[in-house]
Amino acid sequence: MAHTCRGTINLSTAHIDTEDSCNIVLSNGGRTYHLKANSEVERQRWVTALELAKAKAIPRSLCENDSGDEEPASQSDKSELHGTLKTLSSKLEDLSTCNDLIAKHGAALQRSLSELENLKLPAESGEKIKAVNERATLFRITSNAMINACRDFLDLAETHSRKWQRMLQYEREQRIRLEETIEQLAKQHNSLERACRGAPGLSSSSTGSVQSAKGEASDEDEETEYFDAMEDAPAFITVTADPKHHRYDSYNESTCKDLLPKKRRRTRIPDKPNYSLNLWSIMKNCIGKELSKIPMPVNFNEPLSMLQRLTEDLEYHELLDKAVKCESSTEQMCFVAAFSVSSYSTTVHRTAKPFNPLLGETYELDRLEEFGFRSLCEQVSHHPPAAAHHVYSKRGWTLWQEITIASKFRGKYLSIMPLGAIHLEFHSSGNHYVWRKVTSTVHNIIVGKLWIDQSGEIEIVNHKSKDKCQLKFTPYSYFSRDVPRKVTGVVSDADGKAHYVMSGTWDEKMECSKIVQSSHGSTSTEGKQKTVYQTLSPKVLWKKYPLPENAENMYFFSDLALTLNEPEERVAPTDSRLRPDQRLMESGRWDEANVEKQRLEEKQRAVRRRREAEAVEALEEGKDYEGYIPLWFERKVDAVTGELICVYKGGYWEAKDKQDWSTCPDIF
Repeated sequence: MAHTCRGTINLSTAHIDTEDSCNIVLSNGGRTYHLKANSEVERQRWVTALELAKAKAIPRSLCENDSGDEEPASQSDKSELHGTLKTLSSKLEDLSTCNDLIAKHGAALQRSLSELENLKLPAESGEKIKAVNERATLFRITSNAMINACRDFLDLAETHSRKWQRMLQYEREQRIRLEETIEQLAKQHNSLERACRGAPGLSSSSTGSVQSAKGEASDEDEETEYFDAMEDAPAFITVTADPKHHRYDSYNESTCKDLLPKKRRRTRIPDKPNYSLNLWSIMKNCIGKELSKIPMPVNFNEPLSMLQRLTEDLEYHELLDKAVKCESSTEQMCFVAAFSVSSYSTTVHRTAKPFNPLLGETYELDRLEEFGFRSLCEQVSHHPPAAAHHVYSKRGWTLWQEITIASKFRGKYLSIMPLGAIHLEFHSSGNHYVWRKVTSTVHNIIVGKLWIDQSGEIEIVNHKSKDKCQLKFTPYSYFSRDVPRKVTGVVSDADGKAHYVMSGTWDEKMECSKIVQSSHGSTSTEGKQKTVYQTLSPKVLWKKYPLPENAENMYFFSDLALTLNEPEERVAPTDSRLRPDQRLMESGRWDEANVEKQRLEEKQRAVRRRREAEAVEALEEGKDYEGYIPLWFERKVDAVTGELICVYKGGYWEAKDKQDWSTCPDIF
């Protein structure tokens, strides 16, 4: 489909599934629709109709793609495609032959039945009935042959359909990427031409153009669309404007992902083994044990620790590099908001839980030479589990946070609530941003396919300029007509005046639109007055990177996630890369990983019992006992929020340069 309406889904690549007796699930990439029929019979009719429409849509989409100028990438692809088509043609000829035979024998069977009906003499009935039985047997054999040929044809088509879909999707993405590159080059070329012709006249011409645009606003009313604002997330109006007069052109939409890193990183890990989860094998190990000592198998995990998942929030760090260059604090807030949303894009398919870090476990990600930042995480508490994180970028920003995970099991779903504030400070401007994460919900814990949703609100505050951004993550609903995983928000200054509207989805992209004018709309049923915003056309700030090939067999890891557990030299002995059970799981040796995981957990319990004994002994002697002290972080009262948090005290990177890890505990 070359052009689609908003909310449509491409059936040719869609996956049709059934949840229960009445529900249907349509999914295509990151978009999923849940449909509910009135009865099981109606649901089956819908599934049959959708499958038929999908079968018709696939050859149509193939024909549309074949009409373009693109050709297969290599001669081997051409020969393989021709071979497959030749085999399909042969199967089709077999079907045609069987069809002719069925028609022939069916006609003969009908004649025999007619003769049987016209019989008058009982003596002749035996021979005629025998002839009818022979023809019916022959007809049944031919029908079975046709059914088998149909089954072979469908099996062969299903085997190659996924490969064709991947090839078509890859070609589409390549074409879109090429178009975006050409558009960007054209913009840069125009910018260079304007720069060569002289910059002094640009500002005056821009001012005049803006004034003329205001004067011609009445002529553009026919092209302007107006939307009523929702109660919590005001809607906005898109106004067609000349983009060359606005500062968005100064932002280069190409990302650091297009730059080749200096060090070659791995692009794949061993495929996830197809282990069936035997619940009885888990339950029998729980008999007679305390709940806290029940070993959970690695079947529920992915081969990354929680510290590595926390570091994965930096996948779109280039948004912060762009934010450094913003002159306006409200513009900078837009990039910070897009960065806060981008951290959830990796969770849409990642239903497996990361490994719980051991107390004192660390993880470093040194990308100072490649991308200008270095990150350090440390597990600073085990009960409750808490991780401290510090990132320094030589491109002008510092990020730090301490996250504690709280969870509640509510029967059908599990709510995961990250507690703790995230701090971001820009070196040159001194702008200090603070925000907190929303609630993640894992659905279908007991029965059904696991899926994750994000819901709640994020308030990002710039404590220097007092700018704010209110983001709302809309929870999924069967009855909502909104786009799934929708995120909306407004950026306002210290006086409460709105400057930008944020919109998008947390699994795909985020856009911002500059507000030209705001007005009060109609009053809602609750008595609240709605706000209508008139904006310029939206600009994309962030767009999710496509997953690597074969991602479904590699735990749906992104390109960055594939490199997080890659072995590196000179790291601390407490680094997550050196954790043995996690390494065994990544290698596909899950049985050995379960044994090693149980050993590490028992070792940690023994250390905790020893600390508890030391605390009791110190208490009896009247001495103070400090308990566990983090190695690279220290607890301080935050001057902005007033909370007691763990902040980086320094020394790690110096110890790495000297390779002096004498203070590190033995946890593995």
